Amino acid sequence: MEIFDYDNILLLPRKCRVESRAECDTSVQFGAHRFKLPVVPANMKTVVDERITEWLAANGYFYVMHRFDLDNVAYARSMRDKGLIVSLSSGVKEADYAVIDRLAADGVGADYITIDIAHGHADSVQRMIAHIKHKLPEAFVIAGNVGTPEGVIDLENWGADATKVGIGPGKVCITRLKTGFGTGGWQLSALKWCARVATKPIIADGGIRHHGDIAKSVRFGASMVMVGSLFAGHEESPGSTVEVDGKLYKEYYGSASDFNKGEYKHVEGKRILEPVKGKFADTLREMREDLQSSISYAGGRSLADLKKVNYVILGGENAGEHLFM
Repeated sequence: MEIFDYDNILLLPRKCRVESRAECDTSVQFGAHRFKLPVVPANMKTVVDERITEWLAANGYFYVMHRFDLDNVAYARSMRDKGLIVSLSSGVKEADYAVIDRLAADGVGADYITIDIAHGHADSVQRMIAHIKHKLPEAFVIAGNVGTPEGVIDLENWGADATKVGIGPGKVCITRLKTGFGTGGWQLSALKWCARVATKPIIADGGIRHHGDIAKSVRFGASMVMVGSLFAGHEESPGSTVEVDGKLYKEYYGSASDFNKGEYKHVEGKRILEPVKGKFADTLREMREDLQSSISYAGGRSLADLKKVNYVILGGENAGEHLFM
């Protein structure tokens, strides 16, 4: 297989078929609901909180609430009371089983549950999928993270409704440095590899640095793209604001960092400072406009048309010489 990442792939344009880029439809069906963008902010404490997820749900965007220092059941009930979808994160420990049991017993339930651990190709994930499917059979279960076709196949066979692909490609992830494993540096290629065997939706998780990387993710098989650093650092973002040399920054740290864990144990994440970007809604609007432009360059009108374009791999000794259909 070819090994590449977002920064050395370019998609090739086809004849434009729309009068205006605004005609292009960026919406995606994911589970029982349709969302305005195939993009979801990372379920991290410095990216989303109760206020941001409520705004996302109310405005037609997919979200996954993080699972740290949160009463999941109370949060789910609050979203239900507002008439909004419930999309939660889960781990695989005893406390996470108790949350699922409470969601079922209280009748609150959940529309989406994301089993979110660093190495999702695991027996513990298989057991949790089975437990959720037994207790909350209507919930759409997303499981991960994985980085191989075998991982995708197993998670789908275990009952996951979607899989999350990406082992350590995020901006604040140091998994490959700490463990020697991961998809950091070749995340887009890993996505292509995994999508070849997938029969259910894939969420590409990590490695997104520019809005154009969203279109590339869709081209190589993603139904949804999880974005961390591009959503961190907004005025509304959780996390401390820090001033450095007269400029404002927001802290952004990985879920496997000691900042999130509260202790230095099995650390695979770090903390950085993101420049304050402005309003969350403005970034989403710009993402949508840029994705509409991507669809127009693909000669299409909807996201599915992005999957039809050819691409080139840049860099190396054969720069510009590899064309792929």
